[in-house]
Amino acid sequence: MHLLLLSNSTQYGRGYLEHALDTVTGFLPAGARLAFVPYALADHDTYTARVRGALEPAGITVRGVHEHAEPAAALKDADAVFIGGGNSFRLLSALYRTGLREAVADAVRAGLPYMGASAGTNMAAPTLRTTNDMPIVQPPSFAALGLVPFQINPHYLDPDPASTHKGETREERLTEFLEENDVPVLGLREGSWLRVEDEAAHVEGARPARLFTRGAEPRELPAGTDVSHLLRTEPRFDAPAR
Repeated sequence: MHLLLLSNSTQYGRGYLEHALDTVTGFLPAGARLAFVPYALADHDTYTARVRGALEPAGITVRGVHEHAEPAAALKDADAVFIGGGNSFRLLSALYRTGLREAVADAVRAGLPYMGASAGTNMAAPTLRTTNDMPIVQPPSFAALGLVPFQINPHYLDPDPASTHKGETREERLTEFLEENDVPVLGLREGSWLRVEDEAAHVEGARPARLFTRGAEPRELPAGTDVSHLLRTEPRFDAPAR
C-alpha cells in the first residue's frame, strides 16, 4: 500500500496543505486525477474547491466523490484518493452510508495511493477510538478502514506546563485507551505525518511523533524514524490490562 497520513492540513500562518505541499505533490502521481472525500465537513462543494485551489496549480485534477451519482464509482477513474479532515464521526458515518468504507479499503489494498489528513488519517486506523472529535453523529460502528493495524492520534498535543487548565491531557486519554486495549497509538503532532510504502513506514515532517504502547513509557520518534515494525502489530481491542 501507499499511504500518506498527515496530522493536519492547515498550519498556523500558512495556506491549505502548504506546509506539506512538496511531500503531497511528490506522493501523488504526476498529473494525478484525485478523488477527494469531503464528508468530514458539512459544505462539500466549498471544501472540494479549497482542495482544488491548493493542488490544481501543481497539475493535479481534483473531483469530489459527492459529485458522482455513486460516490464509490469515483475511485475507478482516480489515480489516488484523499480523505480530508473535519469531524471523524460524521466522516465515518458517511463512508458507511455511501459504500465508500469498503470501496476505499479495497482500492487502497489493490494499490490506489491513499492520502489522509486529520479525520482522514483517523480513517486509516482500525477504529475511531483514539480520535479527538466529539461524536456529533453515531456511525453504525467505530470500525474504520484498517489500512494500518495500529491506532493514530492526529493533532497530538503536549500539555502546557504554564496552563491553569486541570482537565485531562491527551497523554492521559491515550493511557486510558491502553488500559482497555492492547494496541499501539502513534501521536502525530501538528506538522508531522506518517509515510507508508508497502512494508515500510516512517515518521516524517517538521516535528517528532510520540508512540504510546501498553506497559511502557511514551517514546519520542524524530522525523526519519523507521516505524515499520508497527505494520506487524496484532491489535487486541477490549483487552483490559490485568
